[in-house]
Amino acid sequence: MTALLEIDGLTKRFGGVTAVDACSFAVPAGSVTALVGPNGSGKTTAFNLITGYARRDAGAIRFDGEAIRAPDPTRLARRGLTRTFQQARVFADLTLVENMVAALQQPWRSAFRSAVRPSERERALGLLEEFGLARLAQERAGNLSYGQKKLLEFAAVLMADPKLVLLDEPTAGVNPVLVEQIERRIRELNERGLTFLVVEHNMNLVMRLCDPVVVLDHGTKLAEGRPDDVRNDARVLDAYLGG
Repeated sequence: MTALLEIDGLTKRFGGVTAVDACSFAVPAGSVTALVGPNGSGKTTAFNLITGYARRDAGAIRFDGEAIRAPDPTRLARRGLTRTFQQARVFADLTLVENMVAALQQPWRSAFRSAVRPSERERALGLLEEFGLARLAQERAGNLSYGQKKLLEFAAVLMADPKLVLLDEPTAGVNPVLVEQIERRIRELNERGLTFLVVEHNMNLVMRLCDPVVVLDHGTKLAEGRPDDVRNDARVLDAYLGG
């Protein structure tokens, strides 16, 4: 299967600490790939390096067949790579529809354009409907629950019709009903051809949803493969259980 995203020798140091250490892995096109590991294993740092929120010290990144020499969130979004964050990033004072349109103005620090085009509103409302948020379309995002904010951010990163979405802890801190809804959305979008790279601590979810699974430990790749193979890998068990 063709790789949509290729990571080769990715390295990031913070002072004397190496957060990501010569890490290499690939995300096959059409897959739901998991990036997992114990706390502090470098997962979110890897996401930040891939998407331009941190600068790598070494290594190469290729997306959709092209080298990404200086990742930038705005340019990557235009090329088809978007992401969410552990703590959902929404504009609390804007309505849900306005948040959806603002997602097209990457990065988040950019100024929001007050006028919403009819085509943008139509797409925003369609996505909000898919995520069960249409009835709240004109509500301020700050009034949403924590889980609803995560749904809104997930929906918003789809506005640009991406090829690859990086989800950072999409189900962390949400109730079981929303976990099921998020899983269903990922499955449905993947069936339509969207590729995912998912950082997730819910290993039951990972094992039933993701293939392949990439395991990090102390910033380096420990294992990579099918869920059952990874689950039974002694090195993975040691990393998680401290054996």
